[in-house]
Amino acid sequence: MLGGAVGVVWLVLPVMTINAEAPVAASRGEAVAGAGRQGQQEAEGGSGADLVLPLVAVGGVAVLAGYGYVRRTRRGRTRTTPGVGVVSPQPPVTPLPVLERQAGAALVQADDCLRTSREELAFVQARFGDTAVEPFVRALRDAERELSAAFAIRLRYDQGVPEPKEEAARRQALAGIVGRCAETGRRLDTEAPAFDQLRALEQELNETLGIAETRFRELAGRTGSVDAALTDLHARHPAPAASTTTVTGYVEQAKDRLVFATTHLNQARQSADLEHTGEAVRSLRAAEGAISQADTFLNDVDRLANSLVAAAELVPATLTGAESEIARATAKSPTGPLHTHLAHATLAAVREELTGDHPHAYDPLDALRRIVEAMQPLGATRDGVLGAAAWLVARNDVGSADGFVATHRGAVGVEARTRLAEAELLLTTDPAAADVPALEARESAEQDVRVHGNPYAGAADEHTSGVGGAVLGGILLGEDPDGGPPLTFGGPATRRRRALPPT
Repeated sequence: MLGGAVGVVWLVLPVMTINAEAPVAASRGEAVAGAGRQGQQEAEGGSGADLVLPLVAVGGVAVLAGYGYVRRTRRGRTRTTPGVGVVSPQPPVTPLPVLERQAGAALVQADDCLRTSREELAFVQARFGDTAVEPFVRALRDAERELSAAFAIRLRYDQGVPEPKEEAARRQALAGIVGRCAETGRRLDTEAPAFDQLRALEQELNETLGIAETRFRELAGRTGSVDAALTDLHARHPAPAASTTTVTGYVEQAKDRLVFATTHLNQARQSADLEHTGEAVRSLRAAEGAISQADTFLNDVDRLANSLVAAAELVPATLTGAESEIARATAKSPTGPLHTHLAHATLAAVREELTGDHPHAYDPLDALRRIVEAMQPLGATRDGVLGAAAWLVARNDVGSADGFVATHRGAVGVEARTRLAEAELLLTTDPAAADVPALEARESAEQDVRVHGNPYAGAADEHTSGVGGAVLGGILLGEDPDGGPPLTFGGPATRRRRALPPT
């Protein structure tokens, strides 16, 4: 249109600009001849010039029209709304259950990276001291905060926040979980090169082996005393006391881990002497993983023994404190009698167990747990002796669940880890409420191990004896379940960096 307008203006312009002034007189002869020649030249030149620009304008119109047509055609082919042209198909939408599984896998992977990073950091800290490992401790804390936030999102998601009908919001929540897990791994991956430079496994292999062997000997020396303590626990608190059953077989599993460790320590020594660095590093990390898990088993038995002693001392004072709270609640609240009646029944049952013919046959931790549960409706479990009882019980149950997940992480899924994360958070804010998710975490983790079985039994040795014994394949020893190298300090991007070729 613009070109056409320019052409019209150009054609009309000569008519509008004809000189209307009066002619000037000239001399007779030359004036007539000159005027004739000049008119002929102007006529020829004017007619030629008058045709050039209109033709250019018409050509411009054609070019602009062609350009507009091409643009409209391309928009029609790529547009996503109904219209002219070919409509491109929408990208496939990932089903929500698939996104949930992906988020769960990200949580499990990030949690495994944190746990194995802590394990190796303990060996480095024993060699270089607290100051040298401070940057890596900070990285672990940052990663822990990110993972804690991811588990908090998952917990709210499981509780229906956002609501199931808000699919877009739930997709966003799952994306937030994956993003937090990615940041957890990134924080660890960032420090992995500096960690390797400090530890220098390939250059200082003999010294590192010496530290692992020292820790191995310390644990081997502890097994006798811990075994005696566990035997005493079973004698004083026989089954079906719930607390002692949680550590049944732990000493045997610790011994099996130590057998596995000594085998791989010997292999690491032999490989180091032959300058097969890659094989030596792999054997060392497998041994370190077994040593860390043996330490966890023995620590769990010691923790339970200490908790039972503390609980036995706390039960009488807790009973007295609970009775005082019941009297106070009865005086203040008209609805108190119903709750107080149930609480009185619980206290009477505990007193009967405590003063019966076999006062040591009861479980002090279970007694405290029942008292705390009975007093919760009265709101009297946050302070004083009842608050101390709630914290003692919850701390023991959280530690029990955490130890089980740590030593069986290759088989434990996201549900158990989410309940454990919830319990760890409540332990710092509301210990009385932390006990239930801690027990659920342990139960869910045990179920995962029973369902998973022991696909790696052939990779262990003759001491491997299923879930009840020591499952010593790669699934439980800090090795990647898919047959990769042992896990180490770092996130998903650096977990395979120690897979060195034999030299």
